Amino acid sequence: MQLGRRLDPERQALHLCSGVEGEPWKAVAGRALGGICLWVGGGARSQGEHWLPTPKGNFRKHLRMVGSRRVKAQTFAERRERSFSRSWSDPTPMKADTSHDSRDSSDLQSSHCTLDEAFEDLDWDTEKGLEAVACDTEGFVPPKVMLISSKVPKAEYIPTIIRRDDPSITPILYDHEHATFEDILEEIERKLNVYHKGAKIWKMLIFCQGGPGHLYLLKNKVATFAKVEKEEDMIHFWKRLSRLMSKVNPEPNVIHIMGCYILGNPNGEKLFQNLRTLMTPYRVTFESPLELSAQGKQMIETYFDFRLYRLWKSRQHSKLLDFDDVL
Repeated sequence: MQLGRRLDPERQALHLCSGVEGEPWKAVAGRALGGICLWVGGGARSQGEHWLPTPKGNFRKHLRMVGSRRVKAQTFAERRERSFSRSWSDPTPMKADTSHDSRDSSDLQSSHCTLDEAFEDLDWDTEKGLEAVACDTEGFVPPKVMLISSKVPKAEYIPTIIRRDDPSITPILYDHEHATFEDILEEIERKLNVYHKGAKIWKMLIFCQGGPGHLYLLKNKVATFAKVEKEEDMIHFWKRLSRLMSKVNPEPNVIHIMGCYILGNPNGEKLFQNLRTLMTPYRVTFESPLELSAQGKQMIETYFDFRLYRLWKSRQHSKLLDFDDVL
């Protein structure tokens, strides 16, 4: 080797690792590993000295996650435009033209509302009749939809612990970071049609993070009693979700909340009250019992194999054991 000649990192590593006498070792060096020598071979060395980095197993179960493939390529201008809901160029409010007769305006508005109510009643009766016909089949079991946020620790395993004796349970795993309300609604509609065309939700479970008085549904989308009255996309979501609830259920449809305890303070009941109002005229009740209570156990058993659920719960925050080993 000529003096003064520099070798690239890979060749330097090979020179350093070669020439070991009395051992049939082979040196392997890789640029991606920073030129570190990894010994591979036999000889009289103990098994502990055969050191190679084992690739970390993919913890995800490759389930189809709603919204996970959404491309988030936005320019700065697009992000800025989305951040502001109205123009700030001229804050001066425009004076309304009051030259027309206010009485005529009120009459027109009242007649418009009457027409809207008539159309809503017509739509309600029509949709109720269609649902009744669709569900009037032998052996029909009303669907139960399970909405699971990827933000819940080990959420990818939840579909594996649902009740196996109840085919009416339909799990939907959505990407908390990238999914939109529209993605979720479209997937619910698709799954309902796959289960039974024309069927609507009788029972629903929303499994997400949150806390007393709030639901962490999506990234930067926290449902509180005040926000469900003001934010248009959130209002639209709950109203459209209400249209997927059953009209023929003789009892109020139920939406269970798991993963957090909403009723930890009075704002939780206010949130549920506002959601019930948003979803009117559909009869929907919200429940979020403590899991250790009798009502909580009943809720868990509605959707899950109770034994597997308790097992999953005990491993939910553990990094020492892969849940695959348990299953």
